[in-house]
Amino acid sequence: MPLLPPPIRVLLSESGKGLTKGKKWLSSSDLSGAAVQASSVFLDLERSTAKACDLIREAGSKGADFIVFPEGFLPGHPTWFHFQPVSSPLSNELNLRLFKNAVRVPGPEVEAIGQAARDAGSYVVLGVCERASGAQGSLFNSQLFFGPDGQYLGKHQKLQPTAGERIVHWGGWGDTLGPFETEYGPVSALVCGENSNPLEIFALTAAGTRLHGMSWPPHFRSAANGTSLMPQTSLLAAQNFALMSKAFVISACGIVHPGYAEDLGISAESAQKIASGAGQGGSAIIGPDTRVLAGPLDGRTEGIIYADLDFDQWARQKIAQDFAGHYNRNDVFQLRINRKPPAGYISEDDPTTTEHFTGAASAEAGQDSGEHETLLTDVNWSPKIGPAK
Repeated sequence: MPLLPPPIRVLLSESGKGLTKGKKWLSSSDLSGAAVQASSVFLDLERSTAKACDLIREAGSKGADFIVFPEGFLPGHPTWFHFQPVSSPLSNELNLRLFKNAVRVPGPEVEAIGQAARDAGSYVVLGVCERASGAQGSLFNSQLFFGPDGQYLGKHQKLQPTAGERIVHWGGWGDTLGPFETEYGPVSALVCGENSNPLEIFALTAAGTRLHGMSWPPHFRSAANGTSLMPQTSLLAAQNFALMSKAFVISACGIVHPGYAEDLGISAESAQKIASGAGQGGSAIIGPDTRVLAGPLDGRTEGIIYADLDFDQWARQKIAQDFAGHYNRNDVFQLRINRKPPAGYISEDDPTTTEHFTGAASAEAGQDSGEHETLLTDVNWSPKIGPAK
């Protein structure tokens, strides 16, 4: 198979805040990043979308150029599996509500978020539960990308659902793994535990990401005794990603919504812990040298944190350690990525007929979804230029 460079989703629009046709080198503090820490309006797509739009406009009014939201913000994340049996009546009811309120891409919610991004003049990375095209009962844990002109740029679908997510989420494929090209250089995002996956980190590092968004849920259980270590885990993952990639990292963590304990049928003991804010929040913005530039926010605070990003710091750190360049041994270590999504079915009487349940994610993002693997250790490539669709 031919070896091709990793796909870069390219933005060609000339309208909107700061958009240009070509990349420019940025002087100090030319970009302001923002991490949103907030709760969804639980399993209510319309009201959660309205809340997201308000938060985008608020962050834009304060000068944010790049805004990152928590995981599954539209319409909420399925954390009930931490507390309920997967086949219980309550779990089944919440699963159905999640499905009915999942985001369709394209759809009216995508249009509304795009308009808010345009009003704010900001890039937006938004965590959503996405209903898969062509598969009536399947959902993805996705991040949607928007440009400052309101254009929908594409998406990333979490490759491997974690724990109880596997009951309702389908894993994505390599066709949505990769950065988007902007006037600031390549920018990327991953969902929750993916941000600790060494191969995904290297894939994005080799693709040259300069700015990375992380989306985290409102709560998860991680310790052996059931305690949530999300604030510690998310901060460690953000600093590790910055150390490895030398990118700025905007880590957006969720918090639980009012009425969380009642909606999820949680025991009194667990409800008391959650009410204290324990195991929630932790949103932070990290520099390429792993220093905390903003945050972390505590688990009872809903708000937006901001930091000015000096891209000279990215260059300084890369000069010292470029793990996809001079600080790597390409003759010893190589990574290959399969970017072709699997076929949903192949007709026996017509082997050329296939159906992809991913909803042609590659076409939406202007990516090459041809049958090939990508060698990510070759960093001397030129990005393919083409309009996002």
